[in-house]
Amino acid sequence: MRLSDLSVQRPVMATVLALLIVAFGLLAMQRLPLQEYPSIDPPVVSIDTRYPGASANVVETRITQLLEDRIAGVEGIQLITSSSEDGRSRINIEFRLDMDIDAAANDVRDRISGALRNLPDEADPPEVQKADSSEEVVLWLSLSGDDYTIPELTDYADRYLVDGFSVQPGVARVRVGGGREYAMRVWLDRNALAARNLTVGDVESALRAENVELPAGSIESRDRQFMVRLPRTFNQPDDFERLALTQSPDGYLVRLGDVARVEIGSVDDRSIFRANGVPMVGLGIMKQSTANVLEVSEGVQAELARVQNSLPQGMSLSLNYDASVFVSGAIQQVVITLFIAMGLVVVVIFLFLGNVRTTLIPAVTVPVAMVGAFMALALMGFSINLLPLLALVLAIGLIVDDAIVVLENIHRRMHDYGETPLVAAFRGTRQIAFAVIATTLVLIAVFVPLGFLQGNVGRLFTEFALTMAAAVAISSVLALSLTPMMASKILKPSMHEGRIALAVQWLLEFTQRIYRTLLIWILRARAAVLAVFVALIAATVWLADLLPSEYTPQEDRGSFIILVNGPEGATFDYIMDYMDEIETRLDPMLESGELERVVVRAPRGFGNIENFNNGFAIISMSPWGERRDAWSIMDEVRRELADLPGVQAFPVMRQGFGQRISKPVEFVLGGGTYEELAEWRDTLMDHIREDNPRLIDQASRRSPQGDMLMMAKPLLKFSMLPKPRGARLRTKSCSV
Repeated sequence: MRLSDLSVQRPVMATVLALLIVAFGLLAMQRLPLQEYPSIDPPVVSIDTRYPGASANVVETRITQLLEDRIAGVEGIQLITSSSEDGRSRINIEFRLDMDIDAAANDVRDRISGALRNLPDEADPPEVQKADSSEEVVLWLSLSGDDYTIPELTDYADRYLVDGFSVQPGVARVRVGGGREYAMRVWLDRNALAARNLTVGDVESALRAENVELPAGSIESRDRQFMVRLPRTFNQPDDFERLALTQSPDGYLVRLGDVARVEIGSVDDRSIFRANGVPMVGLGIMKQSTANVLEVSEGVQAELARVQNSLPQGMSLSLNYDASVFVSGAIQQVVITLFIAMGLVVVVIFLFLGNVRTTLIPAVTVPVAMVGAFMALALMGFSINLLPLLALVLAIGLIVDDAIVVLENIHRRMHDYGETPLVAAFRGTRQIAFAVIATTLVLIAVFVPLGFLQGNVGRLFTEFALTMAAAVAISSVLALSLTPMMASKILKPSMHEGRIALAVQWLLEFTQRIYRTLLIWILRARAAVLAVFVALIAATVWLADLLPSEYTPQEDRGSFIILVNGPEGATFDYIMDYMDEIETRLDPMLESGELERVVVRAPRGFGNIENFNNGFAIISMSPWGERRDAWSIMDEVRRELADLPGVQAFPVMRQGFGQRISKPVEFVLGGGTYEELAEWRDTLMDHIREDNPRLIDQASRRSPQGDMLMMAKPLLKFSMLPKPRGARLRTKSCSV
């Protein structure tokens, strides 16, 4: 074999080859993004259109339906979902997994550009965005101060904090939660307007005409040029109060202060962000889809430490939620397992070889092959996440096989033929080279086809399988280069005659005698062995049927979210009464120390919204070793909030894949009219509660005893119930 021959004859070449693998592997390791799981979410394009003041029915007919008709023929669409709310239309378009998200977004923009002229003039232009589930808030920072109002905190955050955190590596966007921007509020007196024969339109026209700042050109002389600025004259409430609206018949000027009260307020007071009952402004850090979540967290925390000294007196900025804590803990545990596995492999090799110098050869090969596997991850555009790391843990046994086979053959030739280490390494590796290559190709042929799987499962196991294949391939190269070179330099003819080697030899011979005795007994009792084999197969099938079935494992991620949904049309004050009650009911768990922080936010959306019937709470729990498991705490929270009469409040744990917050079983009822669907919905829920009183509770909390497959099957039979004409029941998502 040419490679092994060169490696034995040119040991420096083999050493440099191994060092290059390590160097490029370490370089790739530093540049690869670090994630919890591979990205398996399909390309999604969202269209967000705002129509202030319009009802949901108007938004549906004037905006949503028009846009849906225009985009229906775009190539690669798998699913279109839309929601029409008061003042807002949102359409989500899910494309095939193989679609390019940029091309899909451009196609959608081209289609809706032709529909702009058909939209209402009062509606804002549709916003097309490439939705990414990884663009969820990964860190929440809280800005608070006892001597500052929420508008003041919001203004400071916008001026001095948002830009600083936005430029940190890996940060995609910084959202301000619970903020209230400054605005001049004009409270009109309808009686005063009527007495002066004025309308709201007259006031609006006067404000638009007078409260402007226009360009005034420039003044230029022979040597100098000056830009002329006409500043707006309305800056304070007193300025607006002196604004002239009209002139009465007797020549009296009617000013804005005569018919209205003017004050500095905020654009909208209907938002709240609190942590443990303290009002504050939240800064939500969203990471880029390919960013390293740990680097994002480190950069944000470094910026947080930097700005602490520059904050005004009495103002504080703290970290309330950090999603990287769980990710770093999970990655750390896998890395620890990786080193433990490497250590155990080295110990086992030592016990069988009985010599430290001999054990050193495969012990060096294993880490070199594992580090080199990161080069393959970089070349294939993968990331460092739990699945490739798990593949490396499992690949240790395969990586070391090639080196052991080559090493054992070299040792055999030294022992049986009396060859020198150099000659034995040269001839022994050449003799076994094609067997090593054949074994490697067989393993690669097993794992590589997994990379051709389609769908989410294919995306998950592609990185796992190709990482295994890359590690095995690199180990084969090292077994034919580094291993024979080290064997020719390290092995000695008499190195296996020590006490440890003799003890290992005696242990192996003793094991062989026991195995020979058992084999003779098994061959004589064929019927009993066959019966035991059949019984084991039957028991395996039976146990597999008893085990719960889930798409993703349950994970105690250190925090969970309480989603609060009120009735349609509920006001902000209505939902805040329940948010206050939820905080009060969670106070005992805060005092006990199981919960560290309760962050309350209402409503859930960002920006100008017109629906205030929802909210959520982020519950940060104490460290894992200082509390119960999250599922027990969530069950207790669920019982505490079960009797809230006017809202639905239920805790959910963030999902590992894509960080989405979703239910394990979801159904969508469609077709017919809304009135008929509401009637069918109530009938369906009554049947579910009567026949399966624990079904909904198990499905919502993903209890360890709740089999998702058994939960889904009873729900499916309700699709056969008589229902209104045109109604249909389909599965939206089911984690089975």
